[in-house]
Amino acid sequence: MGQDQGKSERDRYIEIENREWLESLEYILQDAGEERAADIIDKLRGYARRRGVDLKFSASTPYVNTISPEDEVEYPGDVEIERRLSAIIRWNAMAMVTRANKRDDGIGGHISTYASSSHLMEVAFNHFLRAHSKDARGDQIFFQGHGSPGIYARSFLEGRLSEDQLINFRRELQPEGGLSSYPHPWLMPDYWEFPTVSMGLAAIMAIYQARFNRYLHNRGLKDTSASRVWSFMGDGEMDEPESLGQLTRASREKLDNLIFVINCNLQRLDGPVYGNGKIIQELEGVFRGAGWRVIKCIWGSGWDELLAKDDQGLLVQRMGQVLDGDYQKFSVESGAFLREKFFGADPRLLEMVEDYSDDQLRDLGRGGHDLVKIYNAYKSATESDGRPVAILAKTVKGHGLGAAAAGKNIAHQQKKLNADQAREYRDALGMQDDIPDDKVAELPFLKPDEDSSIIQYLKERRQELGGPLPRREVDCPTLEAPGDDFIKPFAEGTKDREVSTTMAFVNVLRNLLNDKQLGKFVVPVVPDEARTFGMEALFSKFGIYSSVGQNYEPVDKGSLMYYKEAVDGQILEEGITEAGAMSSFIAAGTAFSTHGVPAIPFYIFYSMFGLQRIGDLAWAAGDMRCRGFLVGGTAGRTTLNGEGLQHEDGNSHLLAYPYPSLKCYDPAFAYELAVIVRDGIRRMYKEQEDVFYYLTVENDNYAMPPMPQEEGVEEGILKGVYRFRKSEKEPGEKGKKAHLLSAGAIMNSALKAAQVLEDDYGVSADVWSLTSCKELYRDGMAHERYNLLHPQQEHGVPYLTQAFSGQEGVAVASTDYVKAMPESISRWMPLPFHCLGTDGFGRSESREALREFFEVDYRWITLAALTLLAQEKTIEWDVVKKAIQDLEIDTDKDDPLNH
Repeated sequence: MGQDQGKSERDRYIEIENREWLESLEYILQDAGEERAADIIDKLRGYARRRGVDLKFSASTPYVNTISPEDEVEYPGDVEIERRLSAIIRWNAMAMVTRANKRDDGIGGHISTYASSSHLMEVAFNHFLRAHSKDARGDQIFFQGHGSPGIYARSFLEGRLSEDQLINFRRELQPEGGLSSYPHPWLMPDYWEFPTVSMGLAAIMAIYQARFNRYLHNRGLKDTSASRVWSFMGDGEMDEPESLGQLTRASREKLDNLIFVINCNLQRLDGPVYGNGKIIQELEGVFRGAGWRVIKCIWGSGWDELLAKDDQGLLVQRMGQVLDGDYQKFSVESGAFLREKFFGADPRLLEMVEDYSDDQLRDLGRGGHDLVKIYNAYKSATESDGRPVAILAKTVKGHGLGAAAAGKNIAHQQKKLNADQAREYRDALGMQDDIPDDKVAELPFLKPDEDSSIIQYLKERRQELGGPLPRREVDCPTLEAPGDDFIKPFAEGTKDREVSTTMAFVNVLRNLLNDKQLGKFVVPVVPDEARTFGMEALFSKFGIYSSVGQNYEPVDKGSLMYYKEAVDGQILEEGITEAGAMSSFIAAGTAFSTHGVPAIPFYIFYSMFGLQRIGDLAWAAGDMRCRGFLVGGTAGRTTLNGEGLQHEDGNSHLLAYPYPSLKCYDPAFAYELAVIVRDGIRRMYKEQEDVFYYLTVENDNYAMPPMPQEEGVEEGILKGVYRFRKSEKEPGEKGKKAHLLSAGAIMNSALKAAQVLEDDYGVSADVWSLTSCKELYRDGMAHERYNLLHPQQEHGVPYLTQAFSGQEGVAVASTDYVKAMPESISRWMPLPFHCLGTDGFGRSESREALREFFEVDYRWITLAALTLLAQEKTIEWDVVKKAIQDLEIDTDKDDPLNH
């Protein structure tokens, strides 16, 4: 029966009409080229719209490879050696994970991710990824975290990792050494550069890394013109909002130095990524809509002949109809199943493959496993056209693992193979000669002789590209910290002039920017709040970085502090994106290792929208050994009156406790800020310590006092506590003495309380600045640990205990943060101790009302001190009762924690 039999006259006419239009387009392509063809199509679409035709918009192209076979170049490498190399690496990766889990059940690891991405990685390693060399810093590569076993397996062949290390995968504390689960620079500082397994972070960090590379280049700090940023990710990872949230930033900045390689194996952890749709098409629409160039690498070379026969577009149409859930099933079924379910949808498709055996159909393959297709996709991606590039490569999760995992929903959780499954994998890899049947169960690691062609090839390819990867090197010049002249203007105080610690910080920053040695390395980062923090004066002098400069006249051009954008601008104004701004901070704070440039980032933000919002990125910053200053502006629960519950921060310092390399300070005075910043620069950029800082500053204006001249003040600022004001009043025979510890926004409440205690109740009151509870906490814990381990040696004494040793009386700590902050150091305070803090939700009110509501104003501090003295029998309880009346304290007041 002919194919046209049974069709209506109308159907036959439409087919002829379609063919004529396609032939006309082909004529234009042959005669005038692609540009003219695109112009004709645009004119047709415009005409159709004017005639009222509803053209459904789609940013997706047909479900075929972007690069046609006619446009492909010949593969430059030795295909057989590279396939063999990939097989050995995949076997070793599987053996590493399986052996680890047989030795210690539940140790974890992933087999399927690298099995699916091996060919993508090998083509990249052998032909594209450039390492740091003496002449250039090479590329920055964000490796897919779950594929780390394959990266380790490759380094084993290079001789960079030992067999003992492979045996101790995820057993890092073993005497022979081990390997971290995922990419962690903190754990393997000479190996990994970027932590990536917290999914979603690789994408946003890669975008801002590529942008920072351009920033360094445009400001003349480093020639990064030859560097590219590669980010290897999975399609399931694209569900994370951070993965896709800043795509337009990359296209707006014309980051053609950025390449995303998305391993589209159609599966996330539990099942299909988008079983009822097509994730590659969806991602293509997202990336193209955001202005990226998209290269789809869907079908292997086996499909080329069939697609060439598809003159009516039937095969392409069928490819687009099939859902990802079905493609997943096709990957685990036979060629006969594929013939029936895929090609059997149309008799003309069946006719197209009638000469193909079932085995041939099964082996047609996906583009992400085809070296030629991958190479051409990468080659095209590196040929810049002003746009970032996303490569969408279709693969099979657990490729080659057969019945054990390949293409199955369980693939991601597969941790080990039994002997039969390992044998099947060996056979799929074609390694029967390397691993005889009686050795399969032992899962031996394979490593060809050093002088073998495969090892020589591997090393030659990497040598051509600058050396082995991944590799992290620190070769960065040191910087001298500012001298005493930097501290002097802040140590003198402001006399009667009232300023906030936020404005003091801006002055510190301005002085650093103007410093002849340090200034060019300072990188101010702000997420669209520069005016809130009083930084607008920096705009016109230092400029806001823009990759295209300023192609418009700003509305405030006539003012002194106009909004100035410039290609060599120094300020990174990030818009309303704390995650993006933090990614810029990370790129700058790790420039010492990625580029050998000692960049000093200062990222200032609403403190409530810092660690609470970007905690995962802050953890990644610590992992990457990031350096720099995070500055939480308008900090504290009571300093930001009027903004209410969402904005008032009383918890960020507590949230900072878990970050091991993050040092935290809540300064009350300008000189404290200057001392902390100077010492931070010394530690990070002179001594090369891998720490970073969190400072909080407020918008409460008051006169800044001069720096006390007593010995040990600077040491106390840095260690966490020092006596700011010693009372001139003697405690008398009854020992009526109080020590008031406070910080930040509540310091003035403590100072007033001290005056009230002295004037109204005859209590001698010293005021101490509690600059860092976290520093005191860490110091106390360190001393406790030492004493525990050295019971017969002289015990060390925590700094807080030393500071109050020999003091008499009682102590009260008051903070604009939750009480858990000062409570964390209470056991090292040798005096009776009471803590006041701002537990509870915020309110919109005046500062005075808020401090009364949260019970941290001078009245509550006074009451706490008198109560402790009464408990110690230093004063009578009648004094406390009278104070409650005098201070007008409502004893029936609701607890702010529950109100």
